[in-house]
Amino acid sequence: MTEPVDVLWTGENTPAYAHPGDAGADLVSTESFVLRPGERRLVGTGLRIALPDGHVAFVVPRSGLAAKHGITIVNAPGTVDAGYRGEVKVALLNTDATEPYEVHVGDRIAQLIVMPVPRVSFTRVDALPESGRGEGGFGSSGYGDRSGAPGAAHDVEEGTDA
Repeated sequence: MTEPVDVLWTGENTPAYAHPGDAGADLVSTESFVLRPGERRLVGTGLRIALPDGHVAFVVPRSGLAAKHGITIVNAPGTVDAGYRGEVKVALLNTDATEPYEVHVGDRIAQLIVMPVPRVSFTRVDALPESGRGEGGFGSSGYGDRSGAPGAAHDVEEGTDA
């Protein structure tokens, strides 16, 4: 197990992990509103954080809200840089075509995942080294092919997060 990363915070709501071993700490809404079908809204969490240098926080959707109600995050994952000190806000989107979704103060609306991120240097070269994948992009791994042929994508088991 790795050592905990000390993230300083201020605000109204403590980010909290629902279960031991969870990657994401829940973020809650400081607002009550109705998110109409197709509507997006920037929602306050009342949380401000100070990440240590070399770390980033990602704001990601809650899988239950996405699966049950079509509620997701427009810019998922939202990126919180180590130098940012403003309120963490969530850009919620209701993807359901017909049903509005009610959000109340204190509702869990997203998760915050803190990760180390290396500083990189970019080196210009004339050509990139070869790889097994090459220039294969969207769909190159067989997405959508249900034939069962080698390399074809297969149905995800029900109940998994893949």
